[in-house]
Amino acid sequence: MIRRRLPLLLSLVLALPAAHAIEFTPQELARASTLQRTLLTLDSHLDTPANLARPGFDILQRHAHNALSQVDYPRMVEGALDGGFWAIYTDQGDRTASAHRAERDHGLQRLLEIREMLAAHPDRFQLALTADDAARIKAAGKRVVYISMENASPLVADPDLLSFYHQAGLRMLSTAHFANTEFADSATDPKGAEWNGLSPAGKALVQAAVQRGIVIDQSHASDAVFDQLLAMLPVPFVLSHSSAKAVYNHPRNLDDARLRQLAAKGGVIQVNAYGGYLLDPGASAERKQAEQALEQRLGGWDRMGIEKGTELATALAELDQRYPVRKATLDDFFAHFEHILKVAGAAHVGIGLDWDGGGGVVGLEDVSDLPKITAWLQRKGYSDAQIAGIWGGNLLRVMRQVQAYAAQDSAR
Repeated sequence: MIRRRLPLLLSLVLALPAAHAIEFTPQELARASTLQRTLLTLDSHLDTPANLARPGFDILQRHAHNALSQVDYPRMVEGALDGGFWAIYTDQGDRTASAHRAERDHGLQRLLEIREMLAAHPDRFQLALTADDAARIKAAGKRVVYISMENASPLVADPDLLSFYHQAGLRMLSTAHFANTEFADSATDPKGAEWNGLSPAGKALVQAAVQRGIVIDQSHASDAVFDQLLAMLPVPFVLSHSSAKAVYNHPRNLDDARLRQLAAKGGVIQVNAYGGYLLDPGASAERKQAEQALEQRLGGWDRMGIEKGTELATALAELDQRYPVRKATLDDFFAHFEHILKVAGAAHVGIGLDWDGGGGVVGLEDVSDLPKITAWLQRKGYSDAQIAGIWGGNLLRVMRQVQAYAAQDSAR
């Protein structure tokens, strides 16, 4: 099942820079890297767990210029990324009982793969459970691994598994992805709303998560879900990877009124770099069919070995010549980023670029490029404290509030 990766990789593979693309001097990038290494730098949406079981993939090896990988340990070091939220993502099935059992099993398998990575490399990675853990892990010279779940489908067959996931490290949860679930409406289901927001089961799941100190992630869910979360939650919530509807009117993006409401609630929006949410790439039906045929020829996204990444890159470049599309650039990312910073305020903005899940644009192609974001913030005059908040402090503040509420609630 094609998820979302091929259309976005088209903007990354052998793409020519756009005219008048933003550039940074070596001095600016060096200054940015120096600051960034002193900060706690976290990304709230890493789809890298999808690669952990991929044949030939090694998290400790540099897989640069590979269409299948944007995050590994060497590039995290190079880009001064301390870690973030590593997502348990599960494709949406047909919502039959057998599909829900398969999703349950897939989620548990992905959780196991994350825990196996931690066990295999205790000198490089460490599980984080509280908001304060991240700074301690960074100080020990390791990379931070919080665990999140994108799409709650693994919980449909057995919602009580939430307790197990929490014990195993889950600290962020979203309710839906591309399509409606038993828990919530998606922003992008072509059938439209089913629940007009959260279902009764979805409300119960959200409440159970908050009682355990799990941060709620609204990304991918409908605006109605946003409105209900705003009204029902006693704590702030986040959008782990979303952008601005005022810049590009896509249902996955957030409008200015809701950006202001999120900030008033104390929440945070983590700006993403998924090109299809930054602009309309204008892919033709022929282009989409060719992408599907390419993925099938290479064995399917999940089954491709890491060595297929080079072949995939070449084939995508050839498709780009036959069926041109508009490519999202670093300028497009900064247009969304700047707008959201102005509307929501720097205290309510962070970074969630959707690496290894379709994220990245021309000029911001893997985690080694992250100092460009810091350089832009410095150029715009943001203070070191504001930059520290954007790179992780704002997100951890929400997490700290949610966990404090859960502790107080359990003591009552």
